[in-house]
Amino acid sequence: MRKAIQPKYNKVKATCVCGNTIETGSTLAEIRLDVCSGCHPFYTGTQRLMDIEGRVEKFKKRYNK
Repeated sequence: MRKAIQPKYNKVKATCVCGNTIETGSTLAEIRLDVCSGCHPFYTGTQRLMDIEGRVEKFKKRYNK
């Protein structure tokens, strides 16, 4: 493998919108995340449903017979 063409691999801090920082390795200078394991609904156990035009109620009414 030729050394001159390989990108430099650095330790960087990935910063989430919630403020959580994770140290990881990357060829990028910095990483900004929208969702991390600290704020993702699957990992936290909280689920945020966006009810647009009553779709959740329509679904529950239709299939709760």
